[in-house]
Amino acid sequence: MARNLSDLRQELGAIDRKLLELVAERARLASEIGSVKRAIGAPVRDFQQEREVVERARETALRLKLPPRLAEDLMLLLIRSALAVQERDELASGGGGTGKRALVLGGAGKMGRWFVQFLGSQGFEVEVADPDWREVALSHELIVIAAPLLATNEILLEMAKNPPKGLVFDIGSLKSPLRAGLKAMAKAKARITSVHPMFGPDTDLLSGRHVIFVDVGVPEATEEAQALFASTLAVRVSMDLESHDRLIAYVLGLSHALNIAFFTALAESGEAAPRLAKLSSTTFDEQLAVSKKVAGENPKLYFEIQSLNDYGTESLTALLYAVERLRSVVRAQDQAGFAALMERGREYLSFVAKRDQQ
Repeated sequence: MARNLSDLRQELGAIDRKLLELVAERARLASEIGSVKRAIGAPVRDFQQEREVVERARETALRLKLPPRLAEDLMLLLIRSALAVQERDELASGGGGTGKRALVLGGAGKMGRWFVQFLGSQGFEVEVADPDWREVALSHELIVIAAPLLATNEILLEMAKNPPKGLVFDIGSLKSPLRAGLKAMAKAKARITSVHPMFGPDTDLLSGRHVIFVDVGVPEATEEAQALFASTLAVRVSMDLESHDRLIAYVLGLSHALNIAFFTALAESGEAAPRLAKLSSTTFDEQLAVSKKVAGENPKLYFEIQSLNDYGTESLTALLYAVERLRSVVRAQDQAGFAALMERGREYLSFVAKRDQQ
């Protein structure tokens, strides 16, 4: 006699609970492994071990007649979770902020809250000043400015009149609008540097993420800021202010502009979104997912990234020129020209495949 739907669902629910219990047990074991790694001085991440875990999972999936890709995706998710646990434990065990106080100006914002949690995990006693920081005595060992770009520059200029003794850094996406404030702080002999976390506030694992450090003339301050991320898996990148904004014009400015143009073209196409969704393709769906995230971001921040960068129009001009070239070869029925664009792209982007193989 076949079991009824309710019984089958209850059995499925019981299996789900067991799966989650096993995941929790795996997380506890991952934390213990992290403790052993710290004790023997081993790196947090072991790519060879990760490959072995994934390959073993794929082999097991084949034996169980499950899709190997399902097993691979599941194991990569679990590996990421384990690394996040180990990274948090590494930060806590380092205790670099133990006994020290930190102040986050703009700590009620998304990235401000991320830094509050990040510094708290290192043992800092974290205080938040948002919106008015002038009422707070700036006697902290560390001050992070997580305010909008123009407001950050004003804060830096005002701080420079009576610079605090602690380390100070901003986390602005651009440095051009902060140039005056950063230089004023450096001239006032403040322990000032500039940081750009290349990730969003939802990031729980810094592996593969980049944090840019811009030395504004006080190298010891930059080294101190870098040390805050030494226990993480983040890639620390150093560069000067001008190089930062010129590159960011493409890394952020161009990518944002491309997505804004994409969803603007769709919105003004006259085609209903549900109808397009029914005809979606893999490429369309992936582009739509990225564009949806961009559309949900803070318009003021994204406008600042486009309009306040001294090099901003360079990437927008490049985008305009690229679209016009594509339009011209299509209108001219120039198949060879179209193929040349594709080949140029393959050659340029070949570094991605090389990077992923490393």
